[in-house]
Amino acid sequence: MTTVLENGQKKPLRLAVDPKTWRAVAPWVAITVLLGVWELLCSSPGATLPPPSRVVSDTWDLIINPFFQGSGTNQGLFWQILASLQRVAIGFSLAALVGITLGILIGVSPLLYAGLDPIFQVLRTIPPLAWLPIALAAIQKSEPAALFVIFITAIWPIIINTAVGVQRIPQDYNNVARVLQLSRQKYFLKILLPAALPYIFTGLKIGIGLSWLAIVAAEMLIGGVGIGTFIWDAYNSAKVSEIILALLYVGLVGFMLDRMVSWIATLIVPAERK
Repeated sequence: MTTVLENGQKKPLRLAVDPKTWRAVAPWVAITVLLGVWELLCSSPGATLPPPSRVVSDTWDLIINPFFQGSGTNQGLFWQILASLQRVAIGFSLAALVGITLGILIGVSPLLYAGLDPIFQVLRTIPPLAWLPIALAAIQKSEPAALFVIFITAIWPIIINTAVGVQRIPQDYNNVARVLQLSRQKYFLKILLPAALPYIFTGLKIGIGLSWLAIVAAEMLIGGVGIGTFIWDAYNSAKVSEIILALLYVGLVGFMLDRMVSWIATLIVPAERK
């Protein structure tokens, strides 16, 4: 479609659409296309995975009864996810407390950083599940072992990002602190912490995602109530639709955890430092 200008030239006619509208609609369009492709690919008789329509029909009772409470691990998905979130909350909180403290100490000491950074770089590459056997051997109990796996998985990005944030404090800030002869407490509260906060929250965002990944994997092995155990039990029972539903919930919860940390950052990090 074109429109004619006063000078006789033709110009394409473009419909003005608010960018905010596009941003709101685009995810739903993408989801619709993805579900449509999935439905087409998995609707054939030889398909090994169920289409979305069958996933919904197979798991309808789980969807509409998330608060079901039975015996043992026979619990609704709300309770399964809640149990996993409780473990993540404990392990991640410990990792945040220890990681930020160590990161600050390492960041202000070049000698400590030079000595410990290579060790941290090696340890952070170890997969979460690789920590579980050593944790079970050392602790002898599955629940504390799972918490340790969360802790040891989440702590490395927190330490490293915090240390980098402390090291990148502008030299002008340090010069002003010396001129004003700020005490260590005031320097920490007025200079160091505000300058390092963006880096700290970057580490926390990475850490919360790794924590959620770690607990789902660990629960597949330690048992008990939890979304990881639910997925493993569904696999052993060949209930593929339940696995797909659980994976969807895992992804949504992980997304919300990431957004939660980002929201907290907007409340705490000074606007000029974001």
